[in-house]
Amino acid sequence: MTLKTREIYSANFDSQRRKNNQIKFLIFHYTGMKNEKVAIKHLSKIQSGVSTNYFIKRSGEIILMVPDLYIAWHAGISRWGKYRFLNKHSIGVEISNPGHRFGYLSFSEKQIDSLIKLSRILINKYKIKKKYILGHSDVAPDRKIDPGEKFPWKILYKNKIGIWHNLKKVKLSSTRGEAISVRKVNLFMKNLSKFGYPGKSIIMKNKRKYKKLLVKAFQRRFRPELINGKIDQECLLILHNLLSNKA
Repeated sequence: MTLKTREIYSANFDSQRRKNNQIKFLIFHYTGMKNEKVAIKHLSKIQSGVSTNYFIKRSGEIILMVPDLYIAWHAGISRWGKYRFLNKHSIGVEISNPGHRFGYLSFSEKQIDSLIKLSRILINKYKIKKKYILGHSDVAPDRKIDPGEKFPWKILYKNKIGIWHNLKKVKLSSTRGEAISVRKVNLFMKNLSKFGYPGKSIIMKNKRKYKKLLVKAFQRRFRPELINGKIDQECLLILHNLLSNKA
């Protein structure tokens, strides 16, 4: 499968090429800027110190900003499982969206279609595992909330991209807000780390505050209907199911 892209190269990347087998992750972001023109300029100019490999416009047009085998500066201080500072192991995809700061929008159908096509190509080319297809907030929960609760994770999963639980909606909603014991709370946090989420913050000393942000990151990804940082029975069931079906 080939994909039509336009090139607007960024000045921000590591000059040393990496090998195909060094690419393990696919990380999705939203731009979080007022408009596409501002976002593209920010991601390409050297003064910003940030970039991405691919940029998807509202129209669905895909822009190549840093070729795959060069390391783009998109993930920053990040962690997943045994991996730290994920830029060197990942391909970053920025999807145009003003984000929470400027009026968070649903992603357009054309963006989702392009994202599915692009993801399939990258997954096949670099043998990226489903469990390593992540959002910025997954790998940096102490700093980021993108791509946010409107990101179409479930649609991607139905297209064999990433992971999702297979629990019935009716069963889950009946357990939302249901309190759990301290033992189960501790089990949930232990399982979050087992799943891949960074159990400790690299930059944040306040453990209680970080724990809430970590739970919110999980909810934003897998339980977007309620993002409150509180662990309930629904969260527990979802995480257990994800661990059982992890690939």
